Parts: sequence; C-alpha cells; structure tokens
Amino acid sequence: MKVTVVGAGAVGASCAEYIAIKNFASEVVVLDIKEGFAEGKAMDLMQTASLNGFDTKITGITNDYSKTAGSDVAIITSGIPRKPGMTREELIGINAGIVKTVSSNLLEHSPNVILIVVSNPMDTMTYLVHKTTGLPKNRIIGMGGALDSARFKYRLAEALEAPISDVDGMVIGGHSDTGMVPLTAHATRNSIKVSEFLSEERLAQVSEDTKVGGATLTKLLGTSAWYAPGAAVSSMVQAIACDQKKMFPCSAFLEGEYGLNDICIGVPVLLGKNGIEKIVKIDLAEAEEAKMKESAEGVRKTNSLLTL
Repeated sequence: MKVTVVGAGAVGASCAEYIAIKNFASEVVVLDIKEGFAEGKAMDLMQTASLNGFDTKITGITNDYSKTAGSDVAIITSGIPRKPGMTREELIGINAGIVKTVSSNLLEHSPNVILIVVSNPMDTMTYLVHKTTGLPKNRIIGMGGALDSARFKYRLAEALEAPISDVDGMVIGGHSDTGMVPLTAHATRNSIKVSEFLSEERLAQVSEDTKVGGATLTKLLGTSAWYAPGAAVSSMVQAIACDQKKMFPCSAFLEGEYGLNDICIGVPVLLGKNGIEKIVKIDLAEAEEAKMKESAEGVRKTNSLLTL
C-alpha cells in the first residue's frame, strides 16, 4: 500500500504521521512545491519511527510527481488554509486551480489511484475533481463528515460528561459553518438516545458548537486545525487499505440519493478497497431533510463560482 499526501503543511504532515503510526501502509510519500519542505517533514517523522514503533517508509519530495507513481490512495491537502474570520468558501479562487492541477498530475502517474480531497471548500473541491478527471465516483472522496462527526462526538461527550468511547453520532451535509447537519436525533450513548440525557436546548448548543468547530479553532490557533483532520483522513485511508467496509460520512457524488443530483455533499458511505463501496441511505426526520436541502443549496451556490 503506497499513499501520497500532497501538501506538507500542518494538515498534510499530520495525515502522514497518523498513517505511518497505524503501520498499515508500506510507504507514505509527502509532496510539496516548497523546496526541501516535504523532505524535512519526512525526515523529522522518520526519526520518530523507532520511538513510535512503525515501519512505514516516509519519503519527502519537491514537486516531482513521478515519485508518486503507483499510489493506491492520494490525499489532496494543498491550498491556502483558513485564517481567522475567513469562511471556507472564500478560499475557492486560489484553491480550485491548485486542486485541478494536483489531481491531474496524480492521475498521470497513478491512473488507478483513489483520491481523498481535504482542501477547502471541500465539497466544491470534490465536485471539481469529479468534473475535471472523469473518474468513477467511488474513487473520489471528500473528507469532511468524518472530521465533523469527531467534533460532534467530542461536544456530545462534553455535554454528557461521558467518556467519548460511550458516544456515537454523525454529521452529514456540507462541510461549512452553516451547512453541517448534526444528526442529534440519531446520536446515542451506549445505544441509548442522547435525548434521554440532554435537554433540547443543550442538544441545540452541541449542534451549534459542532458547526463552528473549525472556525473556533481557527480563531484560537490563527490558522486551520490539523490534528483531528489528520486523524480523520488516516482512519479513512485505513478503511480503504484494509478493506474494512467501515461507515463514514463523506462528501460523495450523488445521483438521486437523498433526493439530490449532480452534487458532492456529506452522506454516510461504506469505505473499502474500491473507495466508496456503497452510499448508505438513512431515514431523516422532516427537520433534518429540510436542513439537508438547505445545505445542498449552499454547496450549489459555492459550486456556481467554479470555472470548469
């Protein structure tokens, strides 16, 4: 299993670190356009191998896509990160050109690669990759829901004063501060609905805190978060590499599912060796369906800014 991470910034390096530590890949290639940057990150990470007990080889390269040849999975993190006060949508002009070029370069050397898109605005960047590469939809996956769901579970555990291993929950919809749809009615603590423990008001607060999870961190850090995004990506890559058929909410191209067409947006999927093995349909409450449609409208509005 060879994995390429494009972009050696905080998110890309975090992806490489978590993938290596989990020890399921033979090689992780980290590529960046900045001279020596990826090489330095890779060397630093490789010097943790004996301490963290992994044998995955991490290689850093400067803008030479031939070294990514034969990649099974590639993660696109490249582009500018958010700064305080910025929305993910404001990144579209710069990041669209970068993502388009990166995906083309990756496919030139790894025609069978499965692509995971992290760059923001993520749903629109995933849609862009669909429209410009012609790949089957199972091989293009947007990472948003896995991260948003982890943040949702963190906020639920906080509200419940429970260990996070007790908590399960999912966020679907667009990966934006307004587009996320935390499924509070489906969330559980050890199979018991969280509504048995938390008031409607507290659940509403959990939902709002989840939706602004990224913006909260950007304000505190001065840039986008990286630990949780890296962990989310590594879990998705592991599900593909190990053919786990594990369920994640991911940005997938829809053709009628959830009543939506010609859009990439977060829905539950099963990830396995072929990428998206199946889009999972769950019954949504009327309010959740309305929020999903509203979220889709927001994603379409951002998509309309693309020059395809």
